[in-house]
Amino acid sequence: MGDEIRINRFLAAAGLGSRRKVEELVLEGRVSVNGQTITDLACKVDTERDRVRVGGRVVQLPRRVVYVILHKPPGVLTTAHDPEGRQTVFDLLEGAPSPLFSVGRLDRMSEGLLLLTNDGPLAYRLAHPRYRIPRIYRLQVAGEMPEELIARFRRGTSIGGQTTRPDEVKVIHRSRKGTFLEVVLVEGKNREIRRICQDLGLKVDRLLRIEYGPLSLRGLPSGAWRHLGEREVDSLRKAVRLGVS
Repeated sequence: MGDEIRINRFLAAAGLGSRRKVEELVLEGRVSVNGQTITDLACKVDTERDRVRVGGRVVQLPRRVVYVILHKPPGVLTTAHDPEGRQTVFDLLEGAPSPLFSVGRLDRMSEGLLLLTNDGPLAYRLAHPRYRIPRIYRLQVAGEMPEELIARFRRGTSIGGQTTRPDEVKVIHRSRKGTFLEVVLVEGKNREIRRICQDLGLKVDRLLRIEYGPLSLRGLPSGAWRHLGEREVDSLRKAVRLGVS
């Protein structure tokens, strides 16, 4: 038995387009799973056992798996296509195999380590809070944060009616010009760090992801990408309790 992943992620990994585009295929009733037409985006499929068809054609995940690490610059969108024509991370991946999709996201002005792959089961586990994969960020905010404000930052904020807080916060440097923090998230919510800063009235000057699980941004310039090595892929698979190659 394979991993169960949402139908939109499965279709995107199979190369049928962006997440938004494949969701339209589902909502239009053009997708079937084991002979049954589905229109529910919450539907999950077993990556090894279920038979998925789009317009009557069998759809499968690619056999050749690809793993790419990208140093995302600020101002670039983590999406396959932007209706406004703004630059996306896929514009930076010239020469990379396709189709790929990102494991999690970085918002437009955030920068740093972004993992892209066509390995749906691995991506699903990396993003799932059950596996507690740490993400490490360097945060720079304007001005000198007093101890009381740092304590409030550590306590987190409420997102969607649930209290969420960083797993670890270290003060790297403080001065009148700015405060530098290292922030560790394990079950990161959407824009969690920025939302905490907003609640506290902090101006974010820079937000950089430097590590994702066992992967590090070290040595990769902004805007550049590279394939992961075999040991790096194995370390990711071990982190989410999948067999190594």
